[in-house]
Amino acid sequence: MIDISSIPNIPPVLIYFAGAALLPLFGKGRARKIYLVILAALGLIGVALLRPQTTWDFSVIPGFELIFLHVDGLSLIMGYIFALIGGAAILYSLDVVKENGELVCGLLYLGSALGVVFSGDFFTLYIFWEIMAFSSLALIWYTRTERATNAGMRYILFHLFGGCALLGGIIINYMSTGSIAVGPIKELGIGYVLLLIGIGVNTAFIPLHTWLPDSYPKATIAGAVFMSVYTTKSGVYVLARTFPGAEALIFGNEIPFVAYIGGVMCIYGVVFALLQNDVRKLLSYHIVSQVGYMVAGVGIGTVIINGDITHLGINGGIAHVFNHILYKALLFMCMGAVIYRTGKNNLTELGGLAKKMPVTTITCVIAALSISGVMGFNGYVSKGMIIHAAELEGLHILALALMLGSIGTFLSFLKLTYFTFFRRNGEIEAKEAPLSMLVPMCVTAFLCVAIGVYPKMLYGILPYAVHYDAYAFGHTLSTLQLLTMTGFMFFALRVLIMPHERITYDIDYLYRKAGRGFIWFCEKPLMAFANAIDRGTLRIADSFVWFSRNPTAASIILITATGTRLMSPFNHAYKRPERDLEVVVKRRTVEEPMEKLSIGTGVLLVLLFFALYLIAMLVHGWLA
Repeated sequence: MIDISSIPNIPPVLIYFAGAALLPLFGKGRARKIYLVILAALGLIGVALLRPQTTWDFSVIPGFELIFLHVDGLSLIMGYIFALIGGAAILYSLDVVKENGELVCGLLYLGSALGVVFSGDFFTLYIFWEIMAFSSLALIWYTRTERATNAGMRYILFHLFGGCALLGGIIINYMSTGSIAVGPIKELGIGYVLLLIGIGVNTAFIPLHTWLPDSYPKATIAGAVFMSVYTTKSGVYVLARTFPGAEALIFGNEIPFVAYIGGVMCIYGVVFALLQNDVRKLLSYHIVSQVGYMVAGVGIGTVIINGDITHLGINGGIAHVFNHILYKALLFMCMGAVIYRTGKNNLTELGGLAKKMPVTTITCVIAALSISGVMGFNGYVSKGMIIHAAELEGLHILALALMLGSIGTFLSFLKLTYFTFFRRNGEIEAKEAPLSMLVPMCVTAFLCVAIGVYPKMLYGILPYAVHYDAYAFGHTLSTLQLLTMTGFMFFALRVLIMPHERITYDIDYLYRKAGRGFIWFCEKPLMAFANAIDRGTLRIADSFVWFSRNPTAASIILITATGTRLMSPFNHAYKRPERDLEVVVKRRTVEEPMEKLSIGTGVLLVLLFFALYLIAMLVHGWLA
């Protein structure tokens, strides 16, 4: 019998990075599929074997160590779900992805996300943070369309900005604390703000979110599944490490501002999701909304229950990360299957797929019920934890925002499932997705139901002890009433939220306008000012050259010209002759040879200068 405790722990990132490096050796056929299945299994096993309170570090210089593996309850649950859904995404890609390069980038993306989760210091975390950004960029560009290329450029510009802010915050925090360990940031200052901005870009804080709905719909079918999981959830994880329960003094009161950022994200994402026609753009805006729940939970932090301090907020936020990854990846898999079989991605073009793609329909309905927080599905469990934590903390406005977000979410997914699968459309042609796509979809759908029915299987792996009953009678009844009213609203007012071909402007519209204005400013006024400075500098240089040819004659000419100008108001009758005289004299300095100063005269002038300088020094007492 193998003793598991004797197996050495290694960073899971090494498994996926090594797998990415070896992948091209297996070609593009059956051998590659077998290799990818084995790699997915090895990754899951590698994370499952990790034991809490173990580390794997590398000493750069004495007293400065990079920690590539730091295992505790918080990092373990993130590692479990990242490896689990990463395996599902790999299986989903088997028949969809043709190029090895795309799979290599997907594996690097997955590995670097696990690298972020298990990093024990900020500099190691930053290294994997940047690898994550560039590897995910390739998943957008592999679509090979002009829209994808442009979206990828905007995507990487945002993440370069976020990475610079994060690095600046890390350096300032290290200089002020002397520690690079990943942990709560308590010292207010510019480092605090930069760290929050850097994390906020990846976590899609409003208004730093526009890269997400801009780029995810343009990624490849398999790439979008990977991207729906790792970037934003890694951001939430780092936020939970660094800013749990963060508060700020506003109008004399300590306000959990991070929690309220989550509430704004929740409402904002839902509103824009309801306006979308592109199915993956609708899902992308719901990532912003659902991440809002996670941010709210992390921002609430600890909650007092019966006189005891509990981590209900953080538990709820991390539980929602786990559940959200399951149903959101499943939704992107389902919509990817629809696009793969129909070639259409707009709700106005879809419909009638329930009979043609029955397995995809069932799994998508399960995912839609999960994200909407319906009883018996996993989203109900984690959403309830966060809303309950907000109510216990007296954050009633936040709790109301989260409940309104639930109503908008249910409306959105009634819209998505109805117009994709159940609306009549006799013209559409499709067949069921390949088996390699259906297997991970069915497994993920099963987990969504299993956790919803038996939430204790999730409670057991949360980082802190759980003090919450998901199926308390009052909460269950109020949720049922809310969902029933929302369903009635949809079918009564369906015409009002029917999909339409429209352009919805987000905050990035202002960014783009500002960018075009900045380019115009650089090309027009700034260049005109630079040219004027250039011309003025050249004129000054020419004047110095002119003067240096014969300083004595040039001085006489300048004095004469200056006198002529000063006397001109008193000699209006002779204005033109004086101007002609000035022009002739100036021309003479250029066209006629000038007499050079004799050596004696030059020495005399130098001695005169030094004499004047000596007098000035004596007068001011500089020689005392």
